[in-house]
Amino acid sequence: MSVLFTSISENNPVKPGDAQELIRPLGLTIDPSEADDFTTLLAAVHDCAEGVAALPDYQPVPDQVKYPRENVRRPTKGEQVLGQAWAHRFLIRGNPEGGNLTGKSVSLKDVIAVAGVPQLLGSDIVPSWTPTTDATVVTRLLEAGADIHGTSTCENHCHSTSSYTSAQGTVENPHATGYSAGGSTSGGAALVAAGFVDITIGGDQGGSIRVPASFCGCVGLKPTHGRVPFTGISSGDAINDHAGPLARSTLEVAACLDAISGYDGIDDKALASSQPGSTAFAEDLKESPKRLDGLKIGILREGFEHDAVSSSVKHSVLTAAQKFEDLGASIEEVSLPDHLHGPAIWTIQQRIAGAQTLLGQNTGRRGLYMTEAEQARLPWTDEGFQRAFPSTKNVIINGLYLMSRFPGLYGKTANIGRQLCDKYQALFEKYDVLVMPTTPVVAPKHGKRGLPLESLKPSMGLTINTAIFDVTGHPALSIPIGFAPAKEDDQIMLPVGMQIVGGLWQEGKVLRVGHVWESSYDWKKMQFSTDQN
Repeated sequence: MSVLFTSISENNPVKPGDAQELIRPLGLTIDPSEADDFTTLLAAVHDCAEGVAALPDYQPVPDQVKYPRENVRRPTKGEQVLGQAWAHRFLIRGNPEGGNLTGKSVSLKDVIAVAGVPQLLGSDIVPSWTPTTDATVVTRLLEAGADIHGTSTCENHCHSTSSYTSAQGTVENPHATGYSAGGSTSGGAALVAAGFVDITIGGDQGGSIRVPASFCGCVGLKPTHGRVPFTGISSGDAINDHAGPLARSTLEVAACLDAISGYDGIDDKALASSQPGSTAFAEDLKESPKRLDGLKIGILREGFEHDAVSSSVKHSVLTAAQKFEDLGASIEEVSLPDHLHGPAIWTIQQRIAGAQTLLGQNTGRRGLYMTEAEQARLPWTDEGFQRAFPSTKNVIINGLYLMSRFPGLYGKTANIGRQLCDKYQALFEKYDVLVMPTTPVVAPKHGKRGLPLESLKPSMGLTINTAIFDVTGHPALSIPIGFAPAKEDDQIMLPVGMQIVGGLWQEGKVLRVGHVWESSYDWKKMQFSTDQN
C-alpha cells in the first residue's frame, strides 16, 4: 500500500540521491527513470514519520497514589550486600487488604519496569532511563499484597550467566565469596538464597532464572512461554522471553506464579494463558499427596552424558533422582538425541533477534514497546559500543553476520524449534516429567574482564540443559538437591540444582514433583564428594 500524501513539507530533509544511497549497501540500484518518484515517496514517508513521532506515546498508567514509591535511591555502601546485589533500593507497599503474597518481600530483576525507578540493565553504555509505567508483574505483585523492596542487579544487558559482568559491580555467591552467583538474574537469586528477600522476579531467555537458582541454592521456575506476561520487561528475543519467580521453596514459587500469571490484554505471547487469578498452584501443593505414586519420571540421558557435565554434578543429580522411587514414582532412562541441538538453535535465534533488538529493528509483536529505553539507547555511538561488555558486542557482530550470510536462517531455526517442542511433547505423553542437571557444574570462580574470549569463557557451556526449553517453551523448575565441591577447592561446598521439566502448561505437575522431593529431604544436609573432574 502506498503512503497517502497531498504535498511535501517545505523543510523536508530528503534530497535527490537519498533513496539510492539507502539500498546501495544491499547491492541494489534504482532505475534513473524512477529516481525522482522514489525521492518524492521517501519524502512523503518522512513527513508521515514526523507526524507519528509527534503523537503522545500510549503506556499503561500505574496507580502511584495507591502504590507510592518511597525513597528511591542507589544503595549506599552500607546498604549494599553480597557485593553489588542491589541495583536500586526503594519501598512500594503492597495491597493493605492482603492477598496470597501478603507479608512477602520481593525484589525485581533490573530489567522490569517500575515507574519512577531508574533502570540500569547492568550496563553503562548509556545513562539509566526511568520508566513511566509499571510492568504487569509489578502491579500483580502489589495487588497480591507483596512489598517490593528494590531492583536487583542483573548482568550486562542480560548477556551472561556469570555474575561479574554488570557495570554496577560483581554479585557474590551467598555460599562462597569469590564464586559466581549465576546470571543474568544474579542479584535477585543471591538476595533470595541469603534471606534478604523472600521472592525475586527474574527473566529467562536461556537459563537466566534457573542457572542462578542452581548456583545459589534456591528454587527457580521458568514457566510455560506466555504463562506470565512480559509486558514492561526488556526483551532480547520475543519467542524466548520468559519471566518467573525465584524463592526458597516451591510453595512460595507456586504462590507467586498464582499472583503474576494470566493474560493481561497487552502481551500477545500470553494470549493462551489462563485468566488472571484463576490458578491455584499453591493450594494444590498444600492439598496434594506427599508421595508421587503412579507418576513416571524420565531421566534424560543427553542431559547427563554431555562432556560438560562434571562427575560430581552427574552423581549428585542421579542420586537425588533415584529418591523419586522411594516416593512412589517410577523412573526410567530416556533418550532424545535432538536435545543436544538445543544450544545451537538457541544461539542462532538469540544472536539474530538480540542484534535486531539492540539496534532498534525488532518488530512483529503486539504488546508494550519500551520506547523510552529505545530513545535512551539509540542511535548507537562508537563510544557506547566500546563500553559494552564483550558479550553484547558479540551479539551485534554475530547477528549482523548471520543476517548477511545466512538469510532466512532465523525462520528455519524457529521451525526446527517447533519440531523439537513436538518431540518433547511426545515424551510427555509417556512421562510426567523429565529430570536432568540444571547446570553442568557447580558455581565457578568469577571471571574477569579482558579480551573477549577471556571475558566470555566463564559462561560458556552453562546453558546446555536450560536454553533448549526457552526455545520450546516448556516449564522448567530448578530445585537445590545438595552440595558438591568447588572445582578449585574440595573444601568449598556449593549447591547443585536439579531441573524438572514438564509438558506445556503443566506447571502444576512440575511444581508437585519438586515440592514432594523438597518436603521429603533436607537438601542442605546432602553433600557429594565425587571428583568433579
